Amino acid sequence: MKVILRKDVLKLGSAGDVKQVKTGFGRNFLIPRGLAEMATPGAMKSWKATEEQRKKKSAKEIDAAKEIAKKLSGMSLSFNRPAGEEGKLFGSVGKSDIVKSLKASGLEIDKEAIQMPSAIKTVGDAEVEIVLKPGVSSKIKVSVSARSK
Repeated sequence: MKVILRKDVLKLGSAGDVKQVKTGFGRNFLIPRGLAEMATPGAMKSWKATEEQRKKKSAKEIDAAKEIAKKLSGMSLSFNRPAGEEGKLFGSVGKSDIVKSLKASGLEIDKEAIQMPSAIKTVGDAEVEIVLKPGVSSKIKVSVSARSK
């Protein structure tokens, strides 16, 4: 099935790309979420007509993402969570906690932009990457300290 990507999709392509995907992936994931549309001749013509506008908009978005990445670089977040004697947390620090903390700092970051293999479940420091746009990312330091329960 051929689709036109409406938005950037990680590990697939950027907006405006025409991609060949498996039918189930396109029909059940990409199209319902508004990430892609069927690559019909009419849709292809429409996308080509608005290509210049999309390129200008994309350039502005990348510039804005670079500004946010500058603000994020060197930033460190601190969390105080109840933990056991061995430094293992009763709970964890996840993406939503990081998003809330960044929002309190005045930065609106999408939860999907935060790249964490799993939630932080131990006391200490961790480095978390935030991918704002393909090719534009920043790393922040997350410190987790223990508090007695």
